[in-house]
Amino acid sequence: MKDDLMNKLMEEVMQKMDEAEADVKEAEAVEQGGTGQCGLTEFVGTGMGDTIGFVIANVDGTLHEAMEIDPKYRSIGIISSRTGAGPQIMAADEAVKATNTEMVICELARDTKGGAGHGSLIIFGAEDVSDAKRAVEVALADLDRTFGDVYGNDAGHLEFQYTARASYAAAQALGAQLGKAFALILAAPAGIGVLISDIAMKAANVDLIAYSSPDHGTKASNEGFITVCGDAGAVRQAVHAAREAGKQALEALGGPCPSATTPYI
Repeated sequence: MKDDLMNKLMEEVMQKMDEAEADVKEAEAVEQGGTGQCGLTEFVGTGMGDTIGFVIANVDGTLHEAMEIDPKYRSIGIISSRTGAGPQIMAADEAVKATNTEMVICELARDTKGGAGHGSLIIFGAEDVSDAKRAVEVALADLDRTFGDVYGNDAGHLEFQYTARASYAAAQALGAQLGKAFALILAAPAGIGVLISDIAMKAANVDLIAYSSPDHGTKASNEGFITVCGDAGAVRQAVHAAREAGKQALEALGGPCPSATTPYI
């Protein structure tokens, strides 16, 4: 009898927690200008950066072929955004770690609602639709964290991403080395990105993976950035040095540049 009462109480507590979480997600969506509600069976949810997630259990054969996805992946999960690429990619990296999926497509649109950077389209491939859906859920839920080290004002933005153990999504989209600490260090306008890239490389013993600027790999966006790998402590040190300098420069140009959520690095 006592156990039955305890189980009932726990069920009520869990139900209230689920309802509270749903209310928070809906409030965040409304704040971004959306309802957070959708009657489509494929709809999974929304997240920061004007990001929306869907799952398709069985993709049309002709479309599947045109998308050039491995035939074994009949189910796909979709993450699509107007604002942000790094946060979505790093969230996708966590999703791939947590599920039996593969990131089969990652495309960066010249977007940011007309800003300096990119939007993104990320597609997970899965043999089971439940895996595809779970990957989308994990990625959407992680955006609040990965937007933590995105800073901005009317003049531009800064973005820093870090993982102690890069997985396949970060490797495919950003050239990370599997299992190694990895960071993205970025700023717009591009000149600030060049400055903080130099500061980051001088601040710690890290390996440079790639350098990008408006004519080198960014699809003409007004961003400058590097990706680095190495010892976890050194990579974080490089990010911290670049972040401190970047905030000073961007604030001199356009005033306060607060974090989009809560810094995590």
